[in-house]
Amino acid sequence: MSLNSIYGEILNEHNLRPVNKREIESPNYTLEGKNPSCGDEIVLMLRVNDEGIIEDGGFTGSGCAISQASADMMLDLIIGEPKDRAMELFEMFMRMIKGTASEEDIEELDEAGVLKDISHMPARVKCAVLSWHTMEEMFKDGKKED
Repeated sequence: MSLNSIYGEILNEHNLRPVNKREIESPNYTLEGKNPSCGDEIVLMLRVNDEGIIEDGGFTGSGCAISQASADMMLDLIIGEPKDRAMELFEMFMRMIKGTASEEDIEELDEAGVLKDISHMPARVKCAVLSWHTMEEMFKDGKKED
């Protein structure tokens, strides 16, 4: 089995059977992300405890396979992590998309690393980064709900 077909299988699995595509109970961060160029839309929901640990996360919405799989993989990475670590992973993901990530960065991104070649497809970059930018905006702007 070729590496490309393994990558394709991982992407398909996260698109067709996303574990994190669901509404979560008692989110204290919720933000809608949209990609107006293609119509992808997600609502990202996170529950972060008082210590800054992301206890749970989910997303709803619709879009292409890349946007949906990327959101699912991102949540796999950040659930259970502190917000600061989630932002470090965001920075690693952005470096990967720009083609400047180290092999260690890509390894830390686990399955999200399958999107490393998306930088060669400029029209798809916005799809891959939609959920990541939504999380970044959520934490930077303090979109916490009461």
